[in-house]
Amino acid sequence: MSSVQVDSADRPLVANIRERRLIDEVPFLDGSPQMRAIRTVIENIADTDATVLMRGESGVGKDVVARALHVASERRHGPFVKVNCAAIPPGLLESELFGHEKGAFTGAHQRKPGQFEYANKGTIYLDEIAELPLALQAKLLHVLQDFRFCRVGGHGVIDVDARVIAATNRDLEHAMARGEFREDLYYRLNVVEIRIPPLRDRREEIPLFASWFLSRFNAQYGRKKRLSPETMARLTEQSWLGNVRELENMIRRMVVLTDGEQAFEALVARSRTGYAAAPGPIVTESLREIGRRSAREAERKALVEVLEGLHWNRAEAASILKVSYKTLLNKIAEYKLTHSSRRQF
Repeated sequence: MSSVQVDSADRPLVANIRERRLIDEVPFLDGSPQMRAIRTVIENIADTDATVLMRGESGVGKDVVARALHVASERRHGPFVKVNCAAIPPGLLESELFGHEKGAFTGAHQRKPGQFEYANKGTIYLDEIAELPLALQAKLLHVLQDFRFCRVGGHGVIDVDARVIAATNRDLEHAMARGEFREDLYYRLNVVEIRIPPLRDRREEIPLFASWFLSRFNAQYGRKKRLSPETMARLTEQSWLGNVRELENMIRRMVVLTDGEQAFEALVARSRTGYAAAPGPIVTESLREIGRRSAREAERKALVEVLEGLHWNRAEAASILKVSYKTLLNKIAEYKLTHSSRRQF
């Protein structure tokens, strides 16, 4: 694993210490030109409180980069609070973010601080920011203006000192055009934008990640698994729709299963063979019917590829395919897909 060599004669001691800390936290920020550019941005803004909007596909490492920014900043000794806006029911999000007073609603038996309060003197990381309801987007906008708010059901004003990092894998411009995301909130969040490219555009990092995950899981599970050069080459060739997260899970599988590497080879072989439909009679369908059937076959294939690549994490799959969670469930039922499905291509 490579790391940046720092010349102490050229850079001040504080920068050296910060850089070593950043590399220790995220060793792959030096793994490709794209990530080195992101590292430069982090170093440039680390000593500021500029709000950051991170964008990229699911699994590319937005969480890791957010933590790297926190560790590189002057707030490193304060809390790092992550809130997944897609994982909390909309009716509870306001209370989760800003807290509530006793009796504010049914079940509010005592005062509860919100995540913004817990992030005081540190960093709050709002993941899946595009999933915030419009009404809550408006309140967040006002909080970001002066970092003052009231708990749900309360009147006392609370001041917090926190840096905000937001992240999304959705097309916010498209969401704004459809009226699903506030334009003013977008510009308030997008002071500094960091776009993290997918792993398929950073293939030189794949061997680094694979080796790092292999060492980590061997230590965790008491194994001595090694990857052959052929397997490493095939890992580098894969598209990795689930990005770093999918690669991590694949390496974990190779470590814990005795035939994990063979299973991966079989997966590669199936993907190279392509889907082969069973022979049948001469087609008498219209062009429109042929097109509709082909589209359904392609849609089913894409669904299975994404679901298997994410180990059937349906929430992640819905994000990658850019459909609602309900639509994804309907499609799974329509094509009669199950967790035990195996691709025939």
